[in-house]
Amino acid sequence: MPGKKKGIDSGSLVREIARERIGAPPPSRPIVPKTARKKPKHKKTIDSDNAGI
Repeated sequence: MPGKKKGIDSGSLVREIARERIGAPPPSRPIVPKTARKKPKHKKTIDSDNAGI
């Protein structure tokens, strides 16, 4: 017995039409870790080696 025929996927048709009209979506960007994008809370002092004295 042959397998069941696949129906029309309306979502893929809509995406195909949208790509023709608007163009391809922009590529995704990698997510930068939070530690890399957060600024430090306190600026480092110029004379950091004597800061604890």
